Parts: sequence; C-alpha cells; structure tokens
Amino acid sequence: MTSPIEALVQQLDGDDDASYAARVQLVGIGRDATLTITDGLPTLGRFGQLTAIEVFEEVADRRCGPALVALLDNDDPTVGEWAAEALANLEIDGAVEPLRRVYRACLERATPPDWSEPVGIRWALTELCARTLVVPPLAARLHVMTDADAPGRPSAHFEEIINDLADHDQVILYSQFWRVEGGRTYGTPGTGLDWELDWTSAWRELVEEARAWSLLEASEAPVGENIFVAITWIDRTDLHP
Repeated sequence: MTSPIEALVQQLDGDDDASYAARVQLVGIGRDATLTITDGLPTLGRFGQLTAIEVFEEVADRRCGPALVALLDNDDPTVGEWAAEALANLEIDGAVEPLRRVYRACLERATPPDWSEPVGIRWALTELCARTLVVPPLAARLHVMTDADAPGRPSAHFEEIINDLADHDQVILYSQFWRVEGGRTYGTPGTGLDWELDWTSAWRELVEEARAWSLLEASEAPVGENIFVAITWIDRTDLHP
C-alpha cells in the first residue's frame, strides 16, 4: 500500500498546482520525507526530479547526497546541473570527485563551456573549494567595493574589467546585467548581443575574440549607479582539469 509520503512524491510529477502543493507538504514534513523521496526519484520524470532537488535543498538533509550524486549522470543536463548545484549548496561530503568526473565527461563530449551544465558544475566545484577562480586585481577590487549582496560589479567599469580579465588570460563567456532598487534585485535587459566562440581555436585566440565581443557589448551596455554586471569567465585550466 502506498504511504502518504510516497503519494506526495509521485505528485511531484503532476501539473503545476499539484506539484507545488506536494513540494510544500514534503518540505513541511522535512527529514522524515528525505529517504522516501530518494527511493522514488528513479520513478519520476524530469519535472518531478527537479522539484525533488528543490525539496532536498529546502530541507537541507545531507542524507540526500548519494541520490544527488546519482542524478549527476541524468540524461537531462538540467537535472544534472541542478544536482551539482545542490551538492555544493548542501556541502555534501564526497561530492568533489563525482563532480570532477561529470565535468570531464562534458569536455569529452565537447559540450561548450558556456552551456549551463558545465557552468553549474564549475560553480559547484568552486563553492566546494575544489576549483580556484582566477580573479585579476581590478575585478577583485571592484567586487570588494560593492555591497556584499550586489549581484556583480559596477557596470560603469565594465570595459575596464573586460580588459583586466583578458590581460590576465581569462576567457569571458557572457555577462548579465542587474538593477538594484529598494533593496531588491531585478534583471535588466542587456544589449541582446550574442556570440559563439570556436572552442577548437588556440587559447589566446579565444581570449582575444571574447575580449572583442565583450568590448562591443560594453559600448551598448546599460550604465548607472545601481546597475551591476555579472561576468562569467574561465581559465585555461578549466579546459584541461
């Protein structure tokens, strides 16, 4: 006979209302639901698994660690990305080597480094102190100068930061703009500029091509005292971990 918690787990795959209601109840149950959710994960579809990951993070029960590690190999890259980020957020012991393994797998199948899955895995490794983000002097200084909750660095210095990163051999992947107002953060439309790097190129060619595109973006980017730019970049070692 299906238990009430098992029934809630299956509802995670339902429509938006049913899934949300089940999520709220499972979070309310807390740790007593964790193992039942992990047992039910293989029976859930993509939506249910993503919602289950959200429950794990809200409940913050580290017993879900092995289940999250198993989800790293999911056929859906978004599920794998969310699982990676949850492993970092929950500081799961033993997560580093599985994360390194799936990151190497991304590189081996030539997943572009700016796609969300490798971006999420790199972020998780950084949070777990298993990857060192190279932060050049100007970029570091501007980050320290902003409010601790600011979602990036002042957009007025965007061009300077671009050159600082490129001069220190970093490849810029993309940038996002945010507006801080009344203590809240809002996404701000950027330039709409989009580019694709040729990842078969030599590293210095990638650095300079990314610099050129980013400087073009900076010439059209929104600027203001409350506008911040969050830049995502990688080091040469990220392609050869």
